[in-house]
This record gives sequence, C-alpha cells and structure tokens, in this order.
Amino acid sequence: MKDIGPAQLTIQSGDPSRLGAHFDGEGVNFALFSEHASRVNLCLFDEDGRTELARLALPERNGAVWHGYVPGLKPGARYGYRVDGPFAPERGHRFNANKLLLDPYTREFHGRVAHDRAILGYLPDSPYGDLSFSEIDSAPFVPKSVVSQPDSFLPDAVTLGRRWNGAFIYEAHVRGATILHPEIPKDVKGTYDGLSSKPVLDHLTRLGVTAVEILPVHAFTSEGALRARSMRNYWGYNTMGFFAPEPRYFGASGVFGFRAMVDRFHEAGIEVILDVVYNHSAEGDHLGPTLSFRGIDNASYYLLPDGQPRYYVNDTGTGNTLKVRHPFVLRMVMDSLRFWVQCMGVDGFRFDLATTLAREAHGFEVGGGFLDALRQDPVLAGIKLIAEPWDVGPGGYQLGRFPPEFSEWNDRYRDTVRKFWRGDGHSAQDMGSALLGSADLFDTKGRPASSSVNFVASHDGFTLADTTRYIQRHNAANGEDNRDGHHSNYSDNFGIEGDSDDPEIIAARHQRVRNMLATVFLSQGTPMLLAGDEGGNSQNGNNNAYCQDNPVSWIDWSKLDDDLVEFTAALSRFRSNHPVLSQNRFLHGAKRTDGLPDVEWRAMDGSPLNWRDPGLSSLCLILRGCAECVAGDALSDTVLLAFNREDGALELQLPPNGERVWWLEIDTSVVHQSPSAINSQTMQISANSVAAFVLKDRSAD
Repeated sequence: MKDIGPAQLTIQSGDPSRLGAHFDGEGVNFALFSEHASRVNLCLFDEDGRTELARLALPERNGAVWHGYVPGLKPGARYGYRVDGPFAPERGHRFNANKLLLDPYTREFHGRVAHDRAILGYLPDSPYGDLSFSEIDSAPFVPKSVVSQPDSFLPDAVTLGRRWNGAFIYEAHVRGATILHPEIPKDVKGTYDGLSSKPVLDHLTRLGVTAVEILPVHAFTSEGALRARSMRNYWGYNTMGFFAPEPRYFGASGVFGFRAMVDRFHEAGIEVILDVVYNHSAEGDHLGPTLSFRGIDNASYYLLPDGQPRYYVNDTGTGNTLKVRHPFVLRMVMDSLRFWVQCMGVDGFRFDLATTLAREAHGFEVGGGFLDALRQDPVLAGIKLIAEPWDVGPGGYQLGRFPPEFSEWNDRYRDTVRKFWRGDGHSAQDMGSALLGSADLFDTKGRPASSSVNFVASHDGFTLADTTRYIQRHNAANGEDNRDGHHSNYSDNFGIEGDSDDPEIIAARHQRVRNMLATVFLSQGTPMLLAGDEGGNSQNGNNNAYCQDNPVSWIDWSKLDDDLVEFTAALSRFRSNHPVLSQNRFLHGAKRTDGLPDVEWRAMDGSPLNWRDPGLSSLCLILRGCAECVAGDALSDTVLLAFNREDGALELQLPPNGERVWWLEIDTSVVHQSPSAINSQTMQISANSVAAFVLKDRSAD
C-alpha cells in the first residue's frame, strides 16, 4: 500500500472468472462467492493490518460471484471482506458486516486470530445466545488476507510422479519432527526449512523413504475448548484457509519456505504428500467464531440439518461439516488441490475423514460429486490420493470402498498385526489376509495391491513403542479426564505399565517392535511409518496427543535407538531389493509359466496350513512374481517368510531349492542383520520372531 493512498483508491467491475485476489501487473482483481449476500465490501488495511484504509463495495455480481478490480493495488496489500445479508440463524443465515472475513482463496495471512468475544457473530452473554446479534467490530482480532504474487512469480512446479510400486511413506509433523533435532540449526527448528534440512534428509535417505506425508499445513487455529485449557491445536486439523501455508512453520523466507521445502525433498528423490482437511473448518458449531465461511454464506458452505438450519451437521465430530456437494464449495476444494500441485509441487494428498467428502444427501457414494471431480481432473491425474476411509457420521466406515485411483489407510491391518503379535486367538487368519495386501477388501475393480496403506502406528494413537509399554491410554495431560483417544489399542505392556528396568521385559518389548516393523515391510501393500517409530520414540502412553505441542509429541532424537533405526533401514532395503514384496497385482496362488504358484502357504514342517485352527500361531508363505501379469511372471525373485508366535523355537523345513541356495536375510530375533547362506534343509525359527529367506544362485554364495 506504499504506492497508493486511500484517496486514490477506486474500484472497477473486474472479472468473475477467477475467485480470490489476483494481481495482473497493474492492479488486483477480487472475486468472492456468496449466493445469499446482499452486499460485499472489500476492506483494505495498512501494512500493519491495524488501520482500515478504505471500504469499497464490490460493484458487480455475476450469478453468485461478487467482483471488482482495484487499479494500482499491488501484492502484499492487506484486505478482508464484510458481507451484508440476513442475520437469521433459524433460517441458516449468519451474515454480520461487523465481522471482518478472511478470503477463502487467500494464499497468505497477516496476523493471527485473537480469541476475543468480538470474533463471535452473536453476544455470548445474551439470554438469546447465538440468536443475538453482535455489533462489535472484529477487525482488530482477526488476520488479514494478503494479496499474493502472481503464479508466474514462482518457477513451474514439477511433481516427481512416482508409481505406487515400491513406495514407503513416512508420516511426520513439521514442528514435532524437527524442534528437538540436535543437528538442525536453532533458527530453522520447527519450520518447513527444518523439515527439509540436511540432517532430516540424510535420515530419510538412510531409511529409504520415498514419500513424506506431512500432518496438516493449511493455515489453522485452535478450538475454544483448547484455549480454555491454555492449550493449542498441535496436529492442525482445524483449517482456516485451504490455500495458505500455516505461518507458525515459517522460517526466514516466510510463505516461500514451503515451496523451497518441497524442492529440497524432490532433489533428494522424496515425494511430498499433504494431509488435508476439507471436511470441516475452524469455525466450529453454532457457538463458534465467525472468521470466513460462516459470514460469507453459511447456508452454502455448511451442511445444516433439515428442519433445524440454526445448527450444523456434525459428521466430522468437530462441530461442522463443509457442504462439499455444493458446486462452489467443490470448486474451492478442487482449486485448492490444483494450487498445491501446480504452484507448490505437492505429489499427493491424504484426505482426512474422506467419507465426509464422498457423502451425498443419501449417504456415502463412490460415484459422488467430489470423487468424480477428482478422478477426472487432468491436473490431479497421476498424483497420489489416499483416503482416511471413515468419519463419525452415519455409515461412516467405508474401508475398501473408494475408487481405484485411491489408496486407503487400513486400520484393520493395524489392529490385525497388533492382535497377532499380542497372541490373540483367531488372529492368524486375519494376518494371512493382511500379508497379501488385504485382498478381501481391495481386490476389486482393478485396484492395485498398493491400495492398502499398511501401518501399525500413526499420529492418532499409541506410538509403536508404546504399544509394547502400555495397555491403558494415559491422556490426563489433555485435560479431558482421560476420556479422549482410542480405548481399544490392542496393545501389551508385558506385565508392567510404562517404563521397566527388567532386562527380560525390555528385550521382549524390543523384539515385539522388530516383529511388527518386519510385518509392515514384508506385507503386500504400501508401508507407512510414523516418524520416530524407527527409533522407539514414546509419548509416555498418550494416544491422542492432538493438543500436546511439547516434548510429549516432539521426537527426542537423542533418545532414539540407533540399532533399531538401522534395523528399520535394513527392512526397507530388503523390501526395495525384492520386488515380490511390493507387487502391483494381488496374488491368488495361480500357476506361473514355470509351473510354480505365485503364493504358497505352508506350515513350518512344509505341510498345508490348517486355517481352521483357532490357535494357529505360526505360518509360512513363499512369494513369487504374480502369475496374472507379464512383468510378475517374468520375475525370478523368490522370498520365503516365516512367522513364529510361539514361546519356543520351531524347526522350519525349507522347500526344495534345486541348484539354488536359501539365504537368511532378515531375522527379528537378533538386532543386527547379517545375511547368511543356509546349508541344510532345516532351520530353527526363534520364538516370537519373523524370518525372511531368499533363494539365490550358488554364485552368490
């Protein structure tokens, strides 16, 4: 605003075709969707965002798009909207021009939300509650939208475009993964620059990570209930703006630090996947603040219950649900996704509570508007799409039902692996399915075997180490009387809750961790690892650390077990070296051209497995290239996996090897892996362990 004063500000009709604020070299075009508004005012502020310099009515309306053009305005200008219309909560309308509103399309915010009563559209102390009308100006207490540089300001973004085959996902939090790292410079800890710094990249390269899945980085704020407890939202599932990177992770380069982070990941050969939250917003329920969507057009942006439009449909469990089925809300989501791909270079997305996005008026619909729009979009074709296939709404659990373009977080896999190694009855049968990519869920409509994202721990729940240390959740620090978080963890504490100095218990816990890690890397599907699990990171039994922006959630790199890190890296290398472990097609035991089945189940003694045995606790399978595709049939790779959950060692009868030699390459009963040739037809599989064998030519001996 330095080059133009308030007296010089004028507004022209502008262009409705592109929503948001866009600089064309001579001025800025503003366009805002609001179907039910009666007037839209553009408010321009000084550089500090404190003084309102001008209030200009958008002069034109094309359909539901209000628009105007301000000559001479430049990037960096601070602005917001005041939208007039009916204040009639009982009819679903909550317009209040006293509230300054964020542009849903802004790519940068100036300032933060100050949680004052002024940001409420009603008077909280009124006997009429949210039906009352607040005349308090909220402008001093809310961020200002910022006019961004045009897209051409950044070089064209290029995604890596890797296939799913061989993918290995590492789920990380920008701040939590970097704030305690001893080798990251202090001024970049907790930032986008820190996450892509050399120490982190070296660690990820050592592990063989191919994609980093980052917890939400769309600009967000904290819920009122957290602020009342002097806490803040740590995970980030409370979005204010779908185009703006979260400022708390900015380094010296500000908003451009995000793109620089992506470029550094790409230079290291690592893809970037964003965890995105398009199912709800930070405005909460009917008692929440008026920050953007609620004041722009409440009835269009949110799902409101039939007959009770004063309230909100709460399929997300967060107070509101965005109406993604509305054309302009759907357009906003699609525009956001394209922005992060085209301008920021993002390689994929993990959709939080994806069932919400795919729910039409009658329920979940695999052919619904959002999924159809996403699947046909040429910009988004080929990037990685991952669904969290559940929400808390009716019919919310939809694991295995998303279209072929999606992979899905597989919580059934998580629970199965935990149950099997804990010793639960009947769990070996489910384990058999899990090891082959959960074909009973995903082998339909041509979906690839990579559709199952396999994990045993994620940000939501116990860390992997804590599944071996705690039976009960320990969430008292969250301030919810330990009522929050998962109650069914399928975990084990080996007789002592929490830390133990008993060498036998410590050894057993470490063995269990290695077993579960090995299971993930030896299963068909796509392995995902929670950051820190490769070194035994603990949250001291907190299984819902969404509000713990402190050492509870931060990775303490100084305490990570380097032997376990190297074991994880060895598993990753083994998987990468053996393509039969990450095949594109599901295995059905069909005969290959060499006459051998592509998968073969056996008992330890070589006899057929008795799948009907409820106490089944050991199993073996031989994996070969898929007989049902040319590339798989041509593979000569052969891997034998042996899982022994018994408390004693079992003798494994190795299959005939002809002119080749079996090599033991993975053995979870020992910390350090040292591949060795097996010169007999039998092998002892240690108690409670996993072993992986490879058939090699004798020349490799």
